[in-house]
Amino acid sequence: MRHQLFLFDLDDTLLDFKASEQLSFVRTLQQLGHHTVSEILFAQYQAINTALWRSFEHGEVSKDFLKVERFRKTFAANALDIDPEAASLLYLESLSETVVLIDGAQAVCAQLAAVGEVGIITNGVDSIQQRRIAASGLGDHISFVATSEACGYAKPDSRFFDYTTGMARAFSKAATIIVGDRLDADILGANRYGIDSCWFNPGRLANASEARPTYEVAHLDAIVPALL
Repeated sequence: MRHQLFLFDLDDTLLDFKASEQLSFVRTLQQLGHHTVSEILFAQYQAINTALWRSFEHGEVSKDFLKVERFRKTFAANALDIDPEAASLLYLESLSETVVLIDGAQAVCAQLAAVGEVGIITNGVDSIQQRRIAASGLGDHISFVATSEACGYAKPDSRFFDYTTGMARAFSKAATIIVGDRLDADILGANRYGIDSCWFNPGRLANASEARPTYEVAHLDAIVPALL
């Protein structure tokens, strides 16, 4: 196999973040006295959260601001008298405990760790991501975890990838590949850094972006055959 360094995005590539997110959101509001959490309320939170993460990735807001602001905006839009700072703390605590693996995650990490080095690249909160990885059972196959919070820059910024590859045992662009579900962060980041990429696209979405993946798979168990 030509590739020896495998850089995996975490959320919605190895871990089912959408499932964890909803469980944590519902649990948080229930702990704060709001016992009926509708799908509409959660969808509003998701939209606000996604927009704030995009702003963070463009350097427009800080992560500390994002963590509270997503709740403040959601509660304000629905006239909910809930403390957004308390919600943020409870949510992050819950998120580290509600880990759901995507099918094939354990197997692909084990297979690739046997032939090279597996690292995690994530724009998530460092302490939470470390705890989620530990709870997932993937830790035995992972050599290092690079987070935007620890780095100070987020995907797709090339400075994030300088930081990431500096954590690897060995690095060459020709032997490195990024695997991720997001065209705008993972695949575009790989394009700009001059390394291969594999777009994990379980929904078989059309690519209308400027990002150009080297490979594309709909299931994690298709990654190893694609790279052989």
